[in-house]
Amino acid sequence: MAGFAKLAGALAVGTVAAQSTFAIQPSTYTVPGAFPTSLYSSYYNNPTATSAQVQPVVSDPVTHETYPFSLTDPDNIPSNDTADPHPLPSPAPPNVLLAHAIAQLDSIAANPQYASSCARCQASLEVAKFIALTAPQLGPEFAVAACEHFNYSTTCEGTYGKNALGSVLTQVAAYADVGGYDGQALCHNFLSLCPAPATLPLNLTSWFAKPKPNPLPPPKTPSGDRLRVLHISDAHIDIRYATHSEANCTSGICCRANNYNHASPEVPLFPAPRYGTYSCDSPISLVTSALEAIPPLTGTEETGFAWTLFTGDLVSHDAEYQLSRSYVEYAETMLYDLFKRMLGSGPVYAVLGNHDSYDQAQDAPYSIGGPLASQFTWNYDHVSSLWQYENWISETTAEYASTHYSAYMVRRADGLRVITLNTNLWYRANYFSYINMTHPDTSGMLRFLTDELQAAEDAGDRVWIMGHVLSGWDGTNGLLNPTNLFYQIVDRYTPHVIANIFWGHTHEDELSIFYSNNATNISAETAQVVSWVGPSITPLTNLNSGFRVYEVDSATFDIVDAYTWRSDVNSFPSLDNQTEAGPTYVFEYSTREAYGANITGWGPDDPLNGTWWHLVTEAMEADPSLVTTFNTYQGKSSVRSPSCTGTCVTAKICYLRSGSSSIAVQNCPAGYGSVQS
Repeated sequence: MAGFAKLAGALAVGTVAAQSTFAIQPSTYTVPGAFPTSLYSSYYNNPTATSAQVQPVVSDPVTHETYPFSLTDPDNIPSNDTADPHPLPSPAPPNVLLAHAIAQLDSIAANPQYASSCARCQASLEVAKFIALTAPQLGPEFAVAACEHFNYSTTCEGTYGKNALGSVLTQVAAYADVGGYDGQALCHNFLSLCPAPATLPLNLTSWFAKPKPNPLPPPKTPSGDRLRVLHISDAHIDIRYATHSEANCTSGICCRANNYNHASPEVPLFPAPRYGTYSCDSPISLVTSALEAIPPLTGTEETGFAWTLFTGDLVSHDAEYQLSRSYVEYAETMLYDLFKRMLGSGPVYAVLGNHDSYDQAQDAPYSIGGPLASQFTWNYDHVSSLWQYENWISETTAEYASTHYSAYMVRRADGLRVITLNTNLWYRANYFSYINMTHPDTSGMLRFLTDELQAAEDAGDRVWIMGHVLSGWDGTNGLLNPTNLFYQIVDRYTPHVIANIFWGHTHEDELSIFYSNNATNISAETAQVVSWVGPSITPLTNLNSGFRVYEVDSATFDIVDAYTWRSDVNSFPSLDNQTEAGPTYVFEYSTREAYGANITGWGPDDPLNGTWWHLVTEAMEADPSLVTTFNTYQGKSSVRSPSCTGTCVTAKICYLRSGSSSIAVQNCPAGYGSVQS
């Protein structure tokens, strides 16, 4: 407690100087062990029992459906979904077939890699394209056959059949340039059979409506008044979590009644704890515990937060053939409702994560055209309607989001614009992102972002950008071309418009700095803005559970400090078979205090902006122990996080300086991005 008392005293001093009401107390909060049964009016099982996760009866205010117990029954997990198959492309007429065939021959002839395994992979894609164009109904069957022939998976039918990814792959084969850049990227990112295609040069001649102002507008004057903003991410609620099932399963998602360890198929080697474990997604008991702990820990029981950021991923990591549209809608309905009822007042600005879709990670660009362009609109309609239902966005904003991939802009009364993105559209696991990859914005999402930023610049507003899949760090998540374009957009509208950027996805506590001129000169003078990656609620994989609160100046919308809490998942087994106490969430660190000791000339009210963070990376170069600290916090102080020494230190500093996948791949050593060993 002495350490926290010192921190609380420091915060109190800052509070007086900044006229802030921000306070953190107590430093530790232990959630009551009994499930808060008042959260729901009825349950499919006994909610006071400790032998199984509760199964609330959840009704959807948008679809007016009451979700059946069979959807989440941990003892009867479905093996496929037939309710919402994805549509297949229409057969192409002969003239189109001929044109495509000639175009593909030209692409293959022009590709210098054709004499390699890469060439064989792309030739196989040519066969898939022929099938997709001439007999699309056979596409999923061909995908299963290819999977079995090349031994890609042990669940080929379930993963690549018509009711899973088979129809998606058929669409991609039909529309992608498989003999060219698209095919090379597919063969590299999914099969490692091709070298990575290079980032393509951008032509930005007509991209921006106006040149960057010179000189820049004067920066806004800080108010000294502080706002509290919550950042939560990656809840991954597993409503099929089976307490005391095998948490150390041999394959697939653990803590499920249908999974076991081959070494002991009848008796679990590690029974799944009631509140979760390092190898599994979040049981409902962990999610509700985290949400229950947040208000008392952050002093927001009465006031709520100014607003909350949720950077995506509500749904568990089920195999494709165990997912369904209803399962995704259930998670969305449940979690947004819990956010509303347990976090108090203040809007929640939310984005879609790669698991908040069905099939997971898949979102198609409207540029495909025809009925295929609307195959995911059910999800955009559902989440935008839920956000409106919870009074987080207006009806007009919800209507826009429903037709724009669930992305939207909110112009707040205080002068801040929040722009949300569906970054599945640049995610490397989204097969639809491999259609027409030589164009960095086939979806139009980055056109939307640019237009909104221009409107903000014209109005003199500040902007926060948020999405799920990060644009940079170690370069393993976002695709090269679109994240490169995003980086140039950020450069154009920084520092006078964009104040901060927020991502989720990795489950880890990370950050990246953006620099002017595509990071050709990396220095404190060229550092501009940072992207904050929010820690996850889920412990998957080998992480503690956590969340963060930002202290934000109410006029500039700069972050003055950031506070992170975590719960020790290693302690969860001791909480089984009792109801006296649940998980304990503890204050982990203040960002300013953890990294700012050697940053000179920075006052207590100066922002934690790109310049400050670049100075932190310089301090890390001088003192590698700061990287050790960062590495510890990256996994939320998990006992399972590996140490970081040698090349890892160099790599982590490089990742901190990489706002796009393109820069990370170009500049940084690979393989040190994650602590989920």
